Amino acid sequence: MQAELLIYPQWLLPVDPQDRELVDHAVAVADGRILAVLPSAEARRSIAAARVLELPGHVLIPGLVNAHTHAAMTLLRGFADDLPLMTWLHDHMWPTERRWVDPGFVGDGSRLAVLEMLRGGVTCFNDMYLYPEVTAQVAADAGMRAVIGIVVVDFPTGYADGADAYLAKGLAMHAHYRDHPLIRIGFAPHSPYALANAPLERVRTLADELELPVHIHLHETRDEVIQSLRDHGERPLARLESLGLIGPGLVAVHMTQLEDAEIERLAAAGAHVVHCPESNLKLASGFCPVARLLEAGVNVALGTDGAASNNDLDLLGEMRTAALLAKGVSGSAAALPAAQALRMATLNGARALGLEREIGSIEPGKSADLVALDLRDAQTQPMYRPVSQLVYAAGRHQVRQVWIRGRQAIRDGAPTSLDPAAVIGAAEVWAQRLRPA
Repeated sequence: MQAELLIYPQWLLPVDPQDRELVDHAVAVADGRILAVLPSAEARRSIAAARVLELPGHVLIPGLVNAHTHAAMTLLRGFADDLPLMTWLHDHMWPTERRWVDPGFVGDGSRLAVLEMLRGGVTCFNDMYLYPEVTAQVAADAGMRAVIGIVVVDFPTGYADGADAYLAKGLAMHAHYRDHPLIRIGFAPHSPYALANAPLERVRTLADELELPVHIHLHETRDEVIQSLRDHGERPLARLESLGLIGPGLVAVHMTQLEDAEIERLAAAGAHVVHCPESNLKLASGFCPVARLLEAGVNVALGTDGAASNNDLDLLGEMRTAALLAKGVSGSAAALPAAQALRMATLNGARALGLEREIGSIEPGKSADLVALDLRDAQTQPMYRPVSQLVYAAGRHQVRQVWIRGRQAIRDGAPTSLDPAAVIGAAEVWAQRLRPA
């Protein structure tokens, strides 16, 4: 058998149904796809490869899927910290965005985000922000996989003057990227409180016609629920259900305010939840009931949210926080074990975005989106179970190799398609412009 690349990690976490932790196995790659997963001894006998990479002391995992981001907001990292969500949003984020956000801002912020995520082992991200076609181009140029949201709000911005204009621009972007190997498009209505019923119904109709996911902030805070009861006479989830938006295409982000009946409804509808534990903690938004959602059969993925509210795009860190928080919230040390946290950051994220046949696990036929971490660091020794060390002890500085569709995006810790000095330099220029007096 011929392969372009043959990788020999010491440990392999394929994220399969058995949550196996394989030792001395190899992964063969050809034409950007996983050709075979087999014991190392067998691979050495049966596979000839143009390039062979020996990785002693490394664990190989599927590329991480960051299922909720606002990539360009890396330029607002640390800009308005230690504030509740609505104060942070209405008094700081939205006024600053109205003044400064343009294609240049989004391009430079997205490049900074892509650099950070690649270095942290993220190979796919799901984004919601203004000028989405700019973020799409940045990701495509960097060779990164992304689902880019057609952002929709009721109010005007520098990008568009109303819901119809947001949708028209987004549909043009969808047509442009229809056959792109790395860029997919979804709908990204900001939230129920940012949209009237008519544009939400329009999103539902278009999403059904085009078979695209709908990515939305939902039940993020107690105040959001109170406002919906006051203005619409029902909770946000019930309102979306009345508009036909609760189904397998729904990617509901945050979900910190959930009743048991709502969890059952999400499970019955096949909807997906994206848990952003560190952003929710920092904004004091509440706790997503992850253990209850998983027990009910809801697919739960992981996201970082934007760096303006997190303040990083570190999905390894989110895995650890999610696992620890689930134990504390549920009162059970067995809640959300390490293997489940890894699944949330990989295959569950792929499933939420409709990409589970392409990415999210290491198995023959799937795209070769792979990440190798060096676990020989003091903080991940001694080694008993690689998945435990990965989730509870490893840091993103241990990410050494990253592949997307078989192309190496990080080699020995360094990016292959981005100039870090130029990316960081551009961010510093923006900091000078935006820094409060």
